Amino acid sequence: MTGRRRTMSTLFHATPRPGRATALTAGAVALCASLTAGCGAIPGVTAGSGDDTVKVMTWAPQDTDATNKPGMPAMALAYAKWVNAHGGIHGHKLQVLTCNDHNDAVGAAKCARRAADEDVVAVVGSYSQFGDSYLAPLEGAGIPYIGGYGVTNDEFTGQMSYPVNGGQPALLAGLGKALAATCGNISLVRPDSIAGDELPVLLDSGLKAGGHVDADDHLAAEDATEYSVQADQALQFAAKGLLKKGCVVPALGDRTDTFMDSFRRARENYPAVRLGTVLGNVDQTVINATGGASGPYEGAYISGWYPPASDARWSAMKKVINEEAFGDNRIDPADAGVQTTWIAYTVLKAALEKIGDGEVTADSVRHTLDDGLRVSTGGLTPTLHWPYEGALAGVGFPRMVNADVTLQVVQDGQLVSARKGIGGLNGITDMTQTLENADVQ
Repeated sequence: MTGRRRTMSTLFHATPRPGRATALTAGAVALCASLTAGCGAIPGVTAGSGDDTVKVMTWAPQDTDATNKPGMPAMALAYAKWVNAHGGIHGHKLQVLTCNDHNDAVGAAKCARRAADEDVVAVVGSYSQFGDSYLAPLEGAGIPYIGGYGVTNDEFTGQMSYPVNGGQPALLAGLGKALAATCGNISLVRPDSIAGDELPVLLDSGLKAGGHVDADDHLAAEDATEYSVQADQALQFAAKGLLKKGCVVPALGDRTDTFMDSFRRARENYPAVRLGTVLGNVDQTVINATGGASGPYEGAYISGWYPPASDARWSAMKKVINEEAFGDNRIDPADAGVQTTWIAYTVLKAALEKIGDGEVTADSVRHTLDDGLRVSTGGLTPTLHWPYEGALAGVGFPRMVNADVTLQVVQDGQLVSARKGIGGLNGITDMTQTLENADVQ
């Protein structure tokens, strides 16, 4: 392999955070107050004036030229409507505020400051790529961050972060283990950056567990606007295998769509090469937008965190969507963001029920989560709980408590479960041991 390598402990270090703040500065309050278009109360949800209302926030990027996750705040609103229509949570009405982080660091920080200003008890089921910007304000205000999307390393290090999935680390390790059994030569295309340097380590940990050699490493500039050279080189290497079809793994985040434009054209000369990637780089909404069954993802292997949307374990979520958001095309039950928001609100509900008649504050929610609360998600994840340091603390993920992955395949334009036995992945597979044994040299 080529390219820079880092140890896992170097790649995933905890960033020092300031202590708990006693109050927001006047400037921060004024700044967030000007953001009524970006973060605020959801229309149709009335702010409560009594002690029976619990206020939370959900944020995600919307209306940007890159990553957009409108289904996450929409799912949060639908959940709140449903809960309130059925008597609340232990008598508490749920008020949801949302914020658009605009997919930039400034927007993420503004959302976090708004959460502190509004005195929310938690930020729940949210997506942002800018952990350095939002976690410090949340930690300063003592606000727990429940169920982020797993897109930032900080989500697996911050003591006030309560992740519900294994993020990109688990997905890449799981994908590597699956592809080891099904692919010949494997090409990884990833950013030429310090952050990108972590990706070969993770993918190769899964390949090694499956008895495969390391993937060939193809680097691209972070701000690339086209990837014809990388696509052609990756396909050439993948096509060299004689016994098994080769595979290409793009891991370019919100640039994956741009890569796929180049890949689609170059692939005409290498029709046997398959595609493998992870949720976060692609999901059902992207598959739909790129042509479904006739698009470039048809036949691709994709590692995910949860069972596919067709699984009966999602029936409760679908019931809420049908009752409270029927016809809302922002909410796709197959979208991993929507699913993560559902699971995160399941955690919040369990915490509020545990608090019971006690006072609901950010502190009480956080202490409840820290004091051994165990949350069942109906089999969508393992039982969730957050010890001070999880099993993967030694490789830089002290807050990762769920390293489960599923393997899915795009069939007729839909993400469905891959047949059992591919790469040793049968249904939901725990990647904790694979990550523990990752190459840290």
